[in-house]
Amino acid sequence: MSKSYSAPRFLTELLHARSPSGYESEAQAVFDRHVKPAADKYQNDALGNRIATLNPGGDPVLMLAGHLDELGLMVTYVNKDGFIYFETIGGHDRTVISGRRVIIQTAAGLVTGVTGKRAIHLMDDADRKKVPEIHEIWIDIGARSKKEALERVAIGDVATYDHEFGFVHGSVGVARAFDDKAGAYIVGETLIRLAREKRRLAARVVAVATVQEEIGVRGATTAGYAVDPHIAVAVDVGHATDHPDCDNRKFGEIKLGGGPIICRGANINPKIFDRLVRAAKKLKIPFQLEGAPRPTGTDARAIQMARGGVATGLVSVPLRYMHTPSEVVDLEDVENCVRLLVEFAKGLTKGDYAHW
Repeated sequence: MSKSYSAPRFLTELLHARSPSGYESEAQAVFDRHVKPAADKYQNDALGNRIATLNPGGDPVLMLAGHLDELGLMVTYVNKDGFIYFETIGGHDRTVISGRRVIIQTAAGLVTGVTGKRAIHLMDDADRKKVPEIHEIWIDIGARSKKEALERVAIGDVATYDHEFGFVHGSVGVARAFDDKAGAYIVGETLIRLAREKRRLAARVVAVATVQEEIGVRGATTAGYAVDPHIAVAVDVGHATDHPDCDNRKFGEIKLGGGPIICRGANINPKIFDRLVRAAKKLKIPFQLEGAPRPTGTDARAIQMARGGVATGLVSVPLRYMHTPSEVVDLEDVENCVRLLVEFAKGLTKGDYAHW
């Protein structure tokens, strides 16, 4: 793999952190380490959200949200021979689960396993055409009995794919969980850069690393209520549609390396959309547009509905192969998302809450 492009340490550490929904502690620790020193106020809450505030007396209140959690597997049963069965955390593609190395997080440390199913040689023609059900796949940790397996793992332990971050070529990287470690990095890094600038912000900026997005935007729901922002921007990943077998008539036209995706639609306050576009044009950042005629599958849909309603926008990083062990992102798009949000935050003025 090419090493010609250097990734930010903060982002790299988030990508290496294992943090299935509800088990985000490794990613929380990374966010704490990098963002807390830059914040004027720093909190966690009962769900595990990280809430970093800059300029606490500012007006309006701007909330930036990116989620820390990722897909995972949860141990639910061990058979008499020591093979482990599981349920999925988040929306998995069943065609890519088997034949993967996984890391199980246990109270005693990390345990390596392999997801297994019946080999193709042992299938008839009908079986070969089927996508295996979750209960037809297992994790093999080399145990020889149920007793031995349960000495090493426990019911409720979680696993992630053992696919680490690296570069494909130039600034194009691959990792198992750019969704949405990239977004958590972007909101945290935006606060860090704003804190370094001498110019005083009008806005109070609250960067929230949310939890449990993959199982129902749960962290954003409570954080949106607690922060009580006037304005918010959720940061997530969006589908790059520039690869084979992706009909632009159905899925729109989004390119890897084409810049941040700025969303328009029912979930999006039109004034916030306009200001994001103006900020991108001012900085001469390439950007792409996405139309979303209904609530999006992101934290934006929860934040928009918090308390009396929040003027909400959505910025996404173009990503190929979402919810697979090898998600592909151009880190130039990630950097441009940070630059866009810094400019957007600096442009907010006192008393302007984007009501329309």
